[in-house]
Amino acid sequence: MNGALVLDVARDGIFTFLKIGAPVLLVALGVGLAISLVQALTQIQEQTLVFVPKIIAVFTSLLLFLPFMSDALAGYMARIAERIATGG
Repeated sequence: MNGALVLDVARDGIFTFLKIGAPVLLVALGVGLAISLVQALTQIQEQTLVFVPKIIAVFTSLLLFLPFMSDALAGYMARIAERIATGG
């Protein structure tokens, strides 16, 4: 296995990681931004107010995006297994 193949596998792995992680992170970012905007508008400075809605939103997004995430991981594993079977 030469350097170009290693870089190709690493690039594919990073891209798959971003495809899997981005939806959940964007949901957490959106909920955190909305809650902080509400806190700024109402001048409520409670630090723990962010956690419950964000946890609920992240768990809900995990349930919704789980089929997409598993398909992306299965596709990545199939590509890696194909490279292993063909010897590079």
